[in-house]
Formats: sequence, structure tokens, C-alpha cells
Amino acid sequence: MDADLLIADCKLATMVKGDVPYGAIEDGAVLIKDGRIAWVGPRADLPEYKAEKIETLEGRWVTPGLIDCHTHLVFGGDRSGEFEQRLEGVSYEEIARSGGGIVSSVRATREDSEDELFASAMARLKGLKDTGVTTVEIKSGYGLDLDSELKMLRVARRIGREGGVRVRTSYLGLHALPPEHKDDRETYVTKAIEDILPAAHAQGLVDAVDAYCEPIAFSVEEISRLFAKAHELGLPVKLHADQLSDSDGAALAARYQALSADHIEYSNEDGIRAMAKKGTVGVLLPGAFLMLRETQVPPVDLMRQHGVPMAVATDCNPGTSPVASMTSTLNLACVQFRLTPEEALSGATREGARALGLQDELGTLEVGKRADLAVWNITRPAELSYWLGAPLLHSAWVDGQRRI
Repeated sequence: MDADLLIADCKLATMVKGDVPYGAIEDGAVLIKDGRIAWVGPRADLPEYKAEKIETLEGRWVTPGLIDCHTHLVFGGDRSGEFEQRLEGVSYEEIARSGGGIVSSVRATREDSEDELFASAMARLKGLKDTGVTTVEIKSGYGLDLDSELKMLRVARRIGREGGVRVRTSYLGLHALPPEHKDDRETYVTKAIEDILPAAHAQGLVDAVDAYCEPIAFSVEEISRLFAKAHELGLPVKLHADQLSDSDGAALAARYQALSADHIEYSNEDGIRAMAKKGTVGVLLPGAFLMLRETQVPPVDLMRQHGVPMAVATDCNPGTSPVASMTSTLNLACVQFRLTPEEALSGATREGARALGLQDELGTLEVGKRADLAVWNITRPAELSYWLGAPLLHSAWVDGQRRI
């Protein structure tokens, strides 16, 4: 077998479902050809091969590259002042209704140039990459007009070309009402659906369509219009659902066969059942839960009971989750939501890929999948959820090319 690269003398957490925790192979090897996994298994079973390069890892653990399936990585400005307000007892809803929150990020994002947005996003991306992330989802939603939304999505695409990671984009036009439309809601909703989304899609800037379903944001009816348009354009959907209240977001996501419903702290059992039936992934965002000092834990037991896949993501954003570490997020998912370390790692690999519709390409170490790998200085996979802030990453590959 011809290969571009042999990775040997390593332990593999393949994350393939089965009887072995983590899909582990204690003494493994990986052959990579043309950016994909050509063979993976126990080193003793390695077939005859000819490799252009051999990487010996001295017994280190290898996982699929981590997938951060929910971020708002591109934005302008800073909202540390709101952090101080919340610590003094002001609620997130009060900040939003007084002109802060998302709208303050909209003003700053509109003012920044594409180069400025790219530079600030790349600084945040470094934290994700240094904690094993090789695929990042990036949302718009801080522009909320045609030019600014397209600007954000162009920056996201540039990060995918120049940032050393794989990027998927989500159009989040129904994130908040822009200030110029605060008294003219219907005009903005129509513009977001009928003007901005088709323009972004025509320029190849959109991989999925997202929305924020809450009383302080957008209604089921408004989002249904958006999702119908997305399906007309052939785009999958996902949803910020039931973060602050039970708004039937989980059921709405399932109704449109969404890739994922994210946050879901307040989702009810009927919504969880609907997600299970449609294969919608529940994306858990413990960084936002921590920063907002929430007390309503997502219905993890219900998701286990009904077989809803659970992903884990940083929700990296300026207001409610200024988190730029994937391994810290795994720890928070275990400590706050009582996930097992294996569930948390699955959520950042196999199920994170599913939440982006990439399960056939990424998320497990299997023949034919893209060779996105993370190599760790750990003695067992549970360490990835155990340490909070420790530098654990040794190296990372995207499409078989070393990026770190």
C-alpha cells in the first residue's frame, strides 16, 4: 500500500462506536494518502506499505481533530463591561433590552474592516487550535444588514483558506433586531429572509442557516419563514433553541430536520423525542451556561434515554461565552452537565461532525475519512476532560498536513 504518511507508535482513540471505550487501540498506526485515512488499526496488523514519511509518536494518544460546531468567532469590539454588569446582578435580558448585548456587537462589527475582523478572529482561533480544534463552525449575525453580514461571511471563508482549520459557515440573520429596525420588525425579518440570505447563498458564503428562538429574539413563526427559505435554497438549518425559556425550539428544529438544536436548557420531553425521531443533534454549550450563571441544566438524561446525539461546543462569542478553549469546554460539560469524559470527547468529535452534517467525512478515525488528527501528551483520553487549562496538545493535522 502506497501512503504519503505513516503515523506509528501511538495509541488511538478512534471514537468509533462499539464495545471498547473511545474505540481505543492501544498500539496503533495510521496510513494517510491524499489527505485521507487509507488504513487504521493495531500496529501488528499493519499491511505492507511504502510511505513517503513516517511520524513516530512515542506512545502518544491520537484522536480525531476536535470539532467546534458552534461559534461566533468573527465580531468586532469587546463586551467585558457587560460581564461586569452581570456580576453586579443585571440580567442578560435587561442588558439586551437596554441596547446592549448583541446590538452592541453589531455596532462594533459594522465599524471594523474585513482585515480588522480577520485579525481579531485569528487571535481567538489560536486558542481553539491550541486545544486540538481542526474544524470550526462560524456564524454571521453581528452585521444584520446586507453589507455587514456578507462581510462577516467573507471573513469566515478567509479563515478557512488561511487559518489552518476547516471552516463551515452559518447565516444567522435572525439573531437580533438591528437598531435601525427596532420599531419596524417585519421589514427587517423580510429583508433578512428575502434579500440577505439569497445574496449570501449566491456568493457561496453559506453552508447552513441558523436563528435565535427566544421571546427576546425571534418567534417560531418568523423562524419558520426563514427555514422554509433555506430549504428552498437547498440549505440545512440549525437553531439556537430554548436557552432562556421553553419556546418549543427543539420541536421547531426537528420539524425542519435541523442538523442541530443548540443550548436546549429548557427543552421539554416532546421536543427531545422529536429531535430523536429526526436525527437532530443536541449541542451543549457549557461556556454560556457558566458565564450566565444559569441553573437550568440541559435535559441530558432525556437525551440519553431517547437516543439524541450530544455534541459539545465553545459558543465562543463576546457576550455570553468568551471561551476559546475546547478542552476547557469538555471539562465544563462534564462538571456542569455530568457528561462522562467519553461522552464529552464524542461530542467534540463524532457528534460534533454530525451537528455540521460532516459525519461521513470527519469525527472518527476510519478508512476513507479525512485525515484530521490531534495528538496529545496524555496517558488516557479522560485527561482531555480532566485538566482545566493545561497545555495538552502535541500536534495536529488537517487533511494529512501538519498544522501545529
